Amino acid sequence: QVQLEESGGGLVQAGDSRRLSCVVSGGTFSRYAMGWFRQAPGKEREFIAAITWIGGMPYYADSVKGRFTISRDKAKSTMYLQITSLKPEDTAVYYCGASIHDWATAFATDYDSWGQGTQVTVSS
Repeated sequence: QVQLEESGGGLVQAGDSRRLSCVVSGGTFSRYAMGWFRQAPGKEREFIAAITWIGGMPYYADSVKGRFTISRDKAKSTMYLQITSLKPEDTAVYYCGASIHDWATAFATDYDSWGQGTQVTVSS
């Protein structure tokens, strides 16, 4: 099973940009797709974006297209989520996950490894 560790969260101002990182280790993660989700207080975990590790093909939730960019650096075993024009409603814990499939998927049940999450708080 892979191990995932997110970083890059923090307190930011509305309109700022932020890049989150997810370092991947262990297992045979190169076979899988990876994804970013977020969870706000009192809400369910929400899919943001996923990417195939080998081909780097991205897949986004319609609600975040245009402000979120997913990417990965195979040499660094790291996946990224670039967020621009941050809004207070983006405040959440952001999680990275490793999918059980090698194609990008939006369903949290398709992910069997998760990081501990990184908090992003956007002040207005």
